[in-house]
Amino acid sequence: MQWTRYHIELAVHWLRVHRMTVDLADTDLHTIDLRGADLSRTNLSGANLRWADLRWANLRGANLREADLRWANLCWANLREADLRWANLREADLSRTNLSGANLREADLREANLCWADMCDADLCGANLCLADMCDADMMTDEALAKSPNREGTDAND
Repeated sequence: MQWTRYHIELAVHWLRVHRMTVDLADTDLHTIDLRGADLSRTNLSGANLRWADLRWANLRGANLREADLRWANLCWANLREADLRWANLREADLSRTNLSGANLREADLREANLCWADMCDADLCGANLCLADMCDADMMTDEALAKSPNREGTDAND
């Protein structure tokens, strides 16, 4: 079945009304338009979200572990406290995204746009930030940034 925005929103609403967990693990959602969708606390682990439009989406507390988010548009999205361990965010647009408290351990953020992103208290241990653009990002402390050993070529304008 080809998932559409309508199917996703209907399933999420129905499952929340019945107090059930929304589980979209390993689902192929590439190129889907989910602008402004409420996917908070949704299990999207291993999901294919390449080229997905997730601008203004609420993904607070979502499980995106090992999700493929290459080239995804996450501008202004809420990823506060989301689990993004081992997620592939290569060349994703995360500008102005709320990533505070997010778990980004071992995430691939190569060439990602993190301009003006809120990354306070985000766990970047082992994350690959090569060539990531972090201009004016509300970063964490220098100590937290130092925990990410893969930052060669990072553009972090203070």
